[in-house]
Amino acid sequence: MSLRTLNLGILAHVDAGKTSLTERLLYAAGVIDAVGSVDTGTTQTDSLALERRRGITIRSAVASLRIADTVVNIIDTPGHPDFIAEVDRVLGVLDGAVLVVSAVEGVQPQTRLLMRALRRLAVPTLIFINKIDRGGADAKRTLAELARRLDVRAVPMTRVVSPGERRAQAEPDTRALADVLTGQSEALLAAYVADESCLTPQRLRAELAAQTARCAVHPVFAGSAITGAGVDALMAGLTDLLPASAGDPASRPSGRIFKIERGPAGEKVAYVRMFDGTLHLRDHPTGGRDRITGLHMLARGEWTPHDSVTAGGIAALRGLATIQVGDAVGAAHGLAAHHFAPPMLEALLVPADPADGARLRSALAQLAEQDPLIDVRADEHLGTAVSLYGEVQKEVIQATLATEFGIDARFRETTTLCVERPAGVGEAVERLNTPSNPYQATIGLRVEPAPPGSGIQVIVPVDYRYAPLYVYRTLDLFKDAMGEYVRDALRAGPRGWPVTDCVVTMTESRYSVADGPPSLRGPDSTSADFRKLTPLVLAQALAASGTTVCEPLARVTLDLPAWALGPVLSLLSRLRAAVADQVARGDEMTVVATLTAADAQELHRALPEVTGGEGVLESAFAGYRPVRTAPSGRRR
Repeated sequence: MSLRTLNLGILAHVDAGKTSLTERLLYAAGVIDAVGSVDTGTTQTDSLALERRRGITIRSAVASLRIADTVVNIIDTPGHPDFIAEVDRVLGVLDGAVLVVSAVEGVQPQTRLLMRALRRLAVPTLIFINKIDRGGADAKRTLAELARRLDVRAVPMTRVVSPGERRAQAEPDTRALADVLTGQSEALLAAYVADESCLTPQRLRAELAAQTARCAVHPVFAGSAITGAGVDALMAGLTDLLPASAGDPASRPSGRIFKIERGPAGEKVAYVRMFDGTLHLRDHPTGGRDRITGLHMLARGEWTPHDSVTAGGIAALRGLATIQVGDAVGAAHGLAAHHFAPPMLEALLVPADPADGARLRSALAQLAEQDPLIDVRADEHLGTAVSLYGEVQKEVIQATLATEFGIDARFRETTTLCVERPAGVGEAVERLNTPSNPYQATIGLRVEPAPPGSGIQVIVPVDYRYAPLYVYRTLDLFKDAMGEYVRDALRAGPRGWPVTDCVVTMTESRYSVADGPPSLRGPDSTSADFRKLTPLVLAQALAASGTTVCEPLARVTLDLPAWALGPVLSLLSRLRAAVADQVARGDEMTVVATLTAADAQELHRALPEVTGGEGVLESAFAGYRPVRTAPSGRRR
């Protein structure tokens, strides 16, 4: 029997029960002998001590089970907003998803953010209304919220009997199926009008699968991950309604790294999702010297050695020392870039024992491998600065440093992450054999402002005669190296913030040789001469151009009761927010506004008080703008 593969994401707001659902699915499929508990810290996928203690998922985890002829690789993703970057990386490697919603709390802030991301990436999604056995559970109310607050076409597949009681059950109920599906398909509607009997259960099921695959509808199941009610129907929906992987094992290998961790011996372990082709043990998938020395796949809950992984599969690879999260393996596969905000906060991290400074920096470098959006910056005077999404990450980093690396470290104050942009055009040059130049190289650089959001562009229009090819071998390698030197130097501008949105052009390049003309004569130039001279020249060019410090902006969407509109608008005015839109929906209001990231933090803290705890805030990165007041001195 030929096996299908379904790579499935399980997503939810914090505490909606997605990790418990993963446990229940593994148990129902016979992978584990007992259902683990988040409360007691016995779950399979929450492996970090902090995950078990707090009852939240921090890092994506992979589990695998088999349902009939389908191998389901489950990726249990974080639900806390501080770890949204982790979720975003995972979404791009999914065939389908289950969005878990609590029947008690209903649609929550992260629920809406996750559904928007799933729809943007066109990930076919089933919805599971969990916790029908809890007091206050109301599946009908939650189903209505799905349509109203998520703006999705929900298709109820079950009805709940005895909600709010331990004996609650979910029974099949597809009475609304024909009405919903015909509303999405003119051909199906015409067939139904011509002959009502043509809509057999089999045809409706096939049409439901087709509409689910193109994200036109979202089947909704109800149940309890704790008691197991409704889980059998959900499992049938996974195999019947979600499309399995459709890659070609015979084509050129193409995969994507979605997770990196360190093994017991400190070795890098990279998790790959294969879209096409086959990867084998001892392959060189990155085109460099790295070679796959270990390849493991999940089988009945255990990572077991394999010789290859083919299209649709997920494997843990060892031996790829230079690989990073998000890298392509083999041929590039077209995945949408992440749309979530970059980190907008930064906090200093200082070891309790000053002698642990080097160990701390090494440990943080390993943690940054697991999340490339989290940047680590060494401050020679104050310690190490770490960019963050939120306060929970502080606890996670501290706990991980203590348990995995034996380092006691403490965070200091949190500040907003700014950037610098060139205010004008600036040029500088340092020539060989002149008093101001301590290096054996000539470098000239010009810095020019570029459009906001364009990043950094480095142009090296240098003739091969003026590049030391005995060091760099080819002109292209020299250009690549200069681009790297420039980008490294731009990590801290005149005010200490990263410099972005600029074009840097190399205007002069020379190197010294022992038998050259007098102006170029001297010890042979090395790569170190070009690497060390670049930041010196670039600093001079930036001083000539001047820079403008810009602070991050957040675009916030506020859902609140209509009675709270006045107090919220007053709060937004006090925070100098620009209100872009106000939309009324029954007894609720949605307000969209833009304000600084620092003020957005204040808004988040103040919102519960002015809305009686009923206000919901979603925040997205909205670019940068010059700070309102002149910055006092350098960055920390």
